[in-house]
Amino acid sequence: MTDARSFMPIAQSARSSAADCAIGMLSLETVAALRGARLHLAEAVRAVCTALDEDFRYGPDVTSAATAGDAQLRAEVVAREVGVLAGVPVALVVLDAIGDISRTVLRTDGSRVGPGDAVLRVSGPAAAVLGAERTMLNFLTHLSGVATATRAWADAVAGTGAAIRDTRKTTPGLRQLEKYAVRCGGGENHRMGLGDAALIKDNHVAAAGGVAKAIEAVREAAPGLPLEVECDTLDQVQESLAAGATLILLDNMPAGTMRAAVAEARRYPGVRLEASGGLRLSTAGEVAATGVDYLSVGALTHSSRALDLGLDFVAED
Repeated sequence: MTDARSFMPIAQSARSSAADCAIGMLSLETVAALRGARLHLAEAVRAVCTALDEDFRYGPDVTSAATAGDAQLRAEVVAREVGVLAGVPVALVVLDAIGDISRTVLRTDGSRVGPGDAVLRVSGPAAAVLGAERTMLNFLTHLSGVATATRAWADAVAGTGAAIRDTRKTTPGLRQLEKYAVRCGGGENHRMGLGDAALIKDNHVAAAGGVAKAIEAVREAAPGLPLEVECDTLDQVQESLAAGATLILLDNMPAGTMRAAVAEARRYPGVRLEASGGLRLSTAGEVAATGVDYLSVGALTHSSRALDLGLDFVAED
Protein backbone atom coordinates (compact mmCIF):
# COMPACT_ATOMS: atom_id res chain seq x y z
CA MET A 1 0.00 0.00 0.00
CA THR A 2 1.36 3.43 -0.95
CA ASP A 3 1.81 6.12 1.68
CA ALA A 4 -0.65 8.96 1.07
CA ARG A 5 2.18 11.43 1.63
CA SER A 6 3.79 10.31 -1.63
CA PHE A 7 0.96 12.04 -3.49
CA MET A 8 1.55 15.41 -1.81
CA PRO A 9 3.18 17.01 -4.91
CA ILE A 10 0.03 16.29 -6.92
CA ALA A 11 -2.20 17.53 -4.13
CA GLN A 12 -0.15 20.66 -3.53
CA SER A 13 -0.31 21.70 -7.19
CA ALA A 14 -4.07 21.25 -7.22
CA ARG A 15 -4.85 22.86 -3.89
CA SER A 16 -3.19 26.21 -4.61
CA SER A 17 -5.50 29.04 -3.70
CA ALA A 18 -6.98 31.20 -6.43
CA ALA A 19 -4.46 33.90 -5.52
CA ASP A 20 -1.54 31.50 -6.13
CA CYS A 21 -2.77 30.29 -9.51
CA ALA A 22 -1.19 31.70 -12.63
CA ILE A 23 -1.89 31.69 -16.32
CA GLY A 24 1.64 30.31 -16.71
CA MET A 25 0.46 26.86 -15.59
CA LEU A 26 -1.67 26.56 -18.73
CA SER A 27 -0.54 24.47 -21.69
CA LEU A 28 -0.47 26.02 -25.14
CA GLU A 29 -3.39 23.77 -26.08
CA THR A 30 -5.46 25.09 -23.20
CA VAL A 31 -4.60 28.72 -23.92
CA ALA A 32 -5.65 28.24 -27.54
CA ALA A 33 -8.90 26.57 -26.48
CA LEU A 34 -9.77 29.37 -24.04
CA ARG A 35 -9.00 32.07 -26.55
CA GLY A 36 -10.97 30.27 -29.25
CA ALA A 37 -13.93 30.18 -26.86
CA ARG A 38 -13.50 33.91 -26.09
CA LEU A 39 -12.94 33.13 -22.43
CA HIS A 40 -10.80 35.36 -20.22
CA LEU A 41 -7.77 33.28 -19.22
CA ALA A 42 -7.35 34.72 -15.72
CA GLU A 43 -11.04 34.33 -14.90
CA ALA A 44 -11.07 30.71 -16.04
CA VAL A 45 -7.98 29.96 -13.94
CA ARG A 46 -9.53 31.67 -10.92
CA ALA A 47 -12.76 29.67 -11.17
CA VAL A 48 -10.93 26.36 -11.54
CA CYS A 49 -8.42 26.98 -8.76
CA THR A 50 -11.15 28.11 -6.40
CA ALA A 51 -13.04 24.89 -7.12
CA LEU A 52 -9.95 22.71 -6.66
CA ASP A 53 -9.14 24.45 -3.41
CA GLU A 54 -12.48 23.26 -2.04
CA ASP A 55 -11.35 19.65 -2.59
CA PHE A 56 -7.71 19.92 -1.53
CA ARG A 57 -7.68 22.50 1.25
CA TYR A 58 -7.80 19.75 3.91
CA GLY A 59 -5.01 17.69 2.42
CA PRO A 60 -4.34 15.24 -0.42
CA ASP A 61 -6.82 12.82 -1.94
CA VAL A 62 -6.42 10.12 0.71
CA THR A 63 -8.74 7.61 -0.93
CA SER A 64 -6.99 7.67 -4.30
CA ALA A 65 -3.57 7.63 -2.68
CA ALA A 66 -4.47 4.56 -0.62
CA THR A 67 -6.14 2.58 -3.40
CA ALA A 68 -4.51 3.57 -6.68
CA GLY A 69 -0.87 3.26 -5.75
CA ASP A 70 1.45 3.93 -8.69
CA ALA A 71 -1.10 2.79 -11.27
CA GLN A 72 -1.57 4.58 -14.56
CA LEU A 73 -5.12 5.22 -15.69
CA ARG A 74 -6.83 5.91 -18.99
CA ALA A 75 -10.42 7.13 -18.93
CA GLU A 76 -13.02 8.95 -21.01
CA VAL A 77 -15.66 11.52 -20.16
CA VAL A 78 -18.84 10.00 -21.58
CA ALA A 79 -22.32 11.42 -22.08
CA ARG A 80 -25.16 9.52 -20.39
CA GLU A 81 -27.96 11.40 -22.13
CA VAL A 82 -28.77 13.64 -25.09
CA GLY A 83 -27.56 17.21 -24.78
CA VAL A 84 -25.19 19.92 -25.94
CA LEU A 85 -21.58 19.97 -24.78
CA ALA A 86 -19.98 22.99 -23.12
CA GLY A 87 -16.97 23.48 -20.88
CA VAL A 88 -14.19 21.48 -22.52
CA PRO A 89 -11.66 24.39 -22.35
CA VAL A 90 -12.43 24.69 -18.62
CA ALA A 91 -11.87 20.95 -18.17
CA LEU A 92 -8.45 21.43 -19.77
CA VAL A 93 -7.65 24.10 -17.17
CA VAL A 94 -8.51 21.59 -14.43
CA LEU A 95 -6.14 19.02 -15.96
CA ASP A 96 -3.36 21.60 -16.25
CA ALA A 97 -3.83 22.61 -12.62
CA ILE A 98 -3.54 19.01 -11.42
CA GLY A 99 -0.65 18.26 -13.78
CA ASP A 100 0.80 15.07 -15.30
CA ILE A 101 -2.40 14.27 -17.21
CA SER A 102 -2.44 13.94 -20.98
CA ARG A 103 -5.67 14.52 -22.84
CA THR A 104 -7.36 14.21 -26.22
CA VAL A 105 -10.43 16.29 -27.03
CA LEU A 106 -12.96 14.09 -28.83
CA ARG A 107 -15.93 16.49 -29.12
CA THR A 108 -15.93 20.26 -29.30
CA ASP A 109 -18.19 22.61 -27.37
CA GLY A 110 -21.53 23.20 -29.04
CA SER A 111 -21.68 19.60 -30.30
CA ARG A 112 -24.83 17.61 -29.75
CA VAL A 113 -24.05 14.43 -27.80
CA GLY A 114 -25.97 11.30 -26.91
CA PRO A 115 -25.64 8.33 -24.55
CA GLY A 116 -22.27 6.64 -24.94
CA ASP A 117 -20.56 9.51 -26.77
CA ALA A 118 -17.03 10.09 -25.44
CA VAL A 119 -16.11 13.76 -25.34
CA LEU A 120 -12.67 13.79 -23.69
CA ARG A 121 -9.96 11.12 -23.15
CA VAL A 122 -7.45 11.47 -20.33
CA SER A 123 -4.52 9.39 -19.11
CA GLY A 124 -1.91 9.63 -16.40
CA PRO A 125 -1.28 8.68 -12.77
CA ALA A 126 -4.51 7.31 -11.35
CA ALA A 127 -4.32 9.58 -8.31
CA ALA A 128 -4.02 12.64 -10.53
CA VAL A 129 -6.90 11.64 -12.82
CA LEU A 130 -9.14 10.78 -9.88
CA GLY A 131 -8.20 14.02 -8.14
CA ALA A 132 -9.30 15.98 -11.20
CA GLU A 133 -12.45 13.95 -11.86
CA ARG A 134 -15.08 15.69 -9.76
CA THR A 135 -14.02 19.27 -10.42
CA MET A 136 -13.73 18.56 -14.15
CA LEU A 137 -17.18 16.94 -14.23
CA ASN A 138 -18.74 19.67 -12.11
CA PHE A 139 -17.83 22.26 -14.73
CA LEU A 140 -18.69 20.06 -17.71
CA THR A 141 -22.08 18.88 -16.42
CA HIS A 142 -23.18 22.33 -15.27
CA LEU A 143 -22.09 24.22 -18.36
CA SER A 144 -23.41 21.51 -20.68
CA GLY A 145 -26.74 21.74 -18.86
CA VAL A 146 -26.87 25.47 -19.58
CA ALA A 147 -25.97 24.87 -23.23
CA THR A 148 -28.57 22.11 -23.55
CA ALA A 149 -31.35 24.28 -22.12
CA THR A 150 -30.33 27.17 -24.38
CA ARG A 151 -30.40 24.92 -27.43
CA ALA A 152 -33.98 23.88 -26.61
CA TRP A 153 -35.06 27.54 -26.49
CA ALA A 154 -33.14 28.42 -29.66
CA ASP A 155 -34.74 25.51 -31.49
CA ALA A 156 -38.17 26.61 -30.28
CA VAL A 157 -37.83 30.02 -31.96
CA ALA A 158 -35.92 28.86 -35.04
CA GLY A 159 -37.15 30.52 -38.22
CA THR A 160 -38.86 33.43 -36.44
CA GLY A 161 -35.95 35.85 -36.58
CA ALA A 162 -35.85 36.11 -32.78
CA ALA A 163 -32.80 35.20 -30.70
CA ILE A 164 -32.48 33.84 -27.17
CA ARG A 165 -30.58 35.96 -24.66
CA ASP A 166 -29.40 35.38 -21.11
CA THR A 167 -29.50 37.69 -18.07
CA ARG A 168 -27.31 38.54 -15.06
CA LYS A 169 -29.08 35.85 -13.02
CA THR A 170 -25.91 33.79 -12.91
CA THR A 171 -24.06 31.77 -10.28
CA PRO A 172 -21.74 34.13 -8.38
CA GLY A 173 -18.21 33.75 -9.74
CA LEU A 174 -19.27 31.80 -12.83
CA ARG A 175 -20.89 34.47 -15.00
CA GLN A 176 -18.25 34.35 -17.74
CA LEU A 177 -18.44 30.58 -17.99
CA GLU A 178 -22.24 30.35 -17.86
CA LYS A 179 -22.65 33.02 -20.50
CA TYR A 180 -20.14 31.14 -22.63
CA ALA A 181 -22.31 28.03 -22.25
CA VAL A 182 -25.29 30.05 -23.49
CA ARG A 183 -23.33 30.84 -26.64
CA CYS A 184 -22.49 27.16 -27.04
CA GLY A 185 -26.22 26.42 -27.02
CA GLY A 186 -27.02 28.94 -29.74
CA GLY A 187 -28.00 31.87 -27.53
CA GLU A 188 -26.67 35.42 -27.28
CA ASN A 189 -25.31 37.29 -24.29
CA HIS A 190 -26.96 40.29 -22.72
CA ARG A 191 -24.71 42.65 -20.76
CA MET A 192 -21.91 41.02 -18.78
CA GLY A 193 -22.09 43.46 -15.88
CA LEU A 194 -23.45 46.81 -14.77
CA GLY A 195 -20.96 48.94 -16.66
CA ASP A 196 -20.91 47.61 -20.22
CA ALA A 197 -24.53 48.57 -20.90
CA ALA A 198 -27.32 50.45 -19.14
CA LEU A 199 -30.71 48.91 -18.33
CA ILE A 200 -33.28 51.34 -16.97
CA LYS A 201 -35.73 49.42 -14.77
CA ASP A 202 -38.76 50.51 -12.77
CA ASN A 203 -36.76 51.56 -9.72
CA HIS A 204 -34.52 53.74 -11.89
CA VAL A 205 -37.58 55.34 -13.47
CA ALA A 206 -39.00 56.06 -10.02
CA ALA A 207 -35.70 57.53 -8.82
CA ALA A 208 -35.33 59.76 -11.88
CA GLY A 209 -38.95 60.90 -11.94
CA GLY A 210 -40.04 59.32 -15.21
CA VAL A 211 -38.93 57.28 -18.21
CA ALA A 212 -37.76 60.22 -20.31
CA LYS A 213 -35.85 61.74 -17.39
CA ALA A 214 -34.16 58.41 -16.67
CA ILE A 215 -33.07 58.07 -20.31
CA GLU A 216 -31.74 61.63 -20.33
CA ALA A 217 -29.83 61.08 -17.07
CA VAL A 218 -28.13 57.90 -18.28
CA ARG A 219 -27.19 59.42 -21.62
CA GLU A 220 -25.68 62.42 -19.87
CA ALA A 221 -23.73 60.21 -17.45
CA ALA A 222 -22.54 57.66 -20.03
CA PRO A 223 -22.86 58.96 -23.59
CA GLY A 224 -22.52 56.26 -26.20
CA LEU A 225 -23.14 53.38 -23.79
CA PRO A 226 -25.75 50.86 -25.02
CA LEU A 227 -29.03 51.68 -23.30
CA GLU A 228 -32.14 49.57 -22.82
CA VAL A 229 -35.41 50.58 -21.14
CA GLU A 230 -37.69 48.16 -19.32
CA CYS A 231 -41.38 48.87 -20.00
CA ASP A 232 -44.41 47.37 -18.30
CA THR A 233 -47.06 49.13 -20.37
CA LEU A 234 -47.64 50.30 -23.92
CA ASP A 235 -47.64 53.90 -22.65
CA GLN A 236 -44.09 53.42 -21.35
CA VAL A 237 -43.06 51.94 -24.69
CA GLN A 238 -44.39 55.00 -26.48
CA GLU A 239 -42.67 57.35 -24.03
CA SER A 240 -39.37 55.48 -24.45
CA LEU A 241 -39.61 55.62 -28.23
CA ALA A 242 -40.36 59.32 -28.15
CA ALA A 243 -37.28 59.83 -25.95
CA GLY A 244 -35.11 58.08 -28.53
CA ALA A 245 -34.68 54.65 -26.95
CA THR A 246 -33.55 52.06 -29.48
CA LEU A 247 -33.70 48.94 -27.29
CA ILE A 248 -36.81 48.24 -25.22
CA LEU A 249 -37.49 45.36 -22.84
CA LEU A 250 -41.15 44.30 -22.70
CA ASP A 251 -41.60 43.05 -19.14
CA ASN A 252 -44.29 40.43 -18.46
CA MET A 253 -46.49 41.64 -21.30
CA PRO A 254 -49.22 39.41 -22.79
CA ALA A 255 -48.77 38.47 -26.44
CA GLY A 256 -51.40 40.94 -27.65
CA THR A 257 -49.70 43.88 -25.94
CA MET A 258 -46.33 42.76 -27.30
CA ARG A 259 -47.72 42.75 -30.83
CA ALA A 260 -49.00 46.30 -30.31
CA ALA A 261 -45.58 47.35 -28.96
CA VAL A 262 -43.88 45.83 -32.00
CA ALA A 263 -46.22 47.68 -34.35
CA GLU A 264 -45.50 50.95 -32.53
CA ALA A 265 -41.74 50.38 -32.55
CA ARG A 266 -41.62 49.63 -36.28
CA ARG A 267 -42.38 53.30 -36.86
CA TYR A 268 -38.89 54.03 -35.49
CA PRO A 269 -36.05 52.63 -37.64
CA GLY A 270 -33.44 50.57 -35.80
CA VAL A 271 -35.47 49.92 -32.66
CA ARG A 272 -35.21 46.42 -31.19
CA LEU A 273 -37.55 44.78 -28.70
CA GLU A 274 -36.89 42.15 -26.07
CA ALA A 275 -39.51 40.01 -24.33
CA SER A 276 -38.78 39.11 -20.71
CA GLY A 277 -40.51 37.80 -17.63
CA GLY A 278 -42.69 34.74 -17.22
CA LEU A 279 -41.56 33.15 -20.47
CA ARG A 280 -42.03 29.41 -20.95
CA LEU A 281 -40.41 27.08 -23.43
CA SER A 282 -43.80 25.74 -24.48
CA THR A 283 -44.92 29.20 -25.66
CA ALA A 284 -41.56 30.54 -26.87
CA GLY A 285 -42.60 30.24 -30.51
CA GLU A 286 -45.79 32.21 -29.86
CA VAL A 287 -43.84 35.00 -28.17
CA ALA A 288 -41.27 35.11 -30.97
CA ALA A 289 -44.09 35.30 -33.52
CA THR A 290 -45.16 38.68 -32.09
CA GLY A 291 -42.15 40.17 -33.87
CA VAL A 292 -39.82 40.77 -30.93
CA ASP A 293 -36.11 40.53 -31.63
CA TYR A 294 -35.07 38.77 -28.42
CA LEU A 295 -36.44 36.51 -25.72
CA SER A 296 -34.57 37.05 -22.44
CA VAL A 297 -34.53 33.89 -20.29
CA GLY A 298 -33.01 34.01 -16.80
CA ALA A 299 -33.69 30.32 -16.27
CA LEU A 300 -30.91 29.43 -18.70
CA THR A 301 -28.34 30.18 -16.02
CA HIS A 302 -30.25 30.02 -12.74
CA SER A 303 -32.34 26.88 -13.22
CA SER A 304 -30.82 24.61 -15.87
CA ARG A 305 -30.41 20.96 -14.91
CA ALA A 306 -26.90 19.53 -15.15
CA LEU A 307 -26.27 17.26 -18.12
CA ASP A 308 -25.34 13.73 -17.05
CA LEU A 309 -21.70 13.06 -17.94
CA GLY A 310 -19.39 10.55 -16.25
CA LEU A 311 -15.79 9.39 -16.24
CA ASP A 312 -15.38 5.78 -17.40
CA PHE A 313 -12.19 3.74 -17.21
CA VAL A 314 -10.87 2.49 -20.56
CA ALA A 315 -9.01 -0.81 -20.70
CA GLU A 316 -5.44 -0.64 -21.99
CA ASP A 317 -4.89 -2.20 -25.43
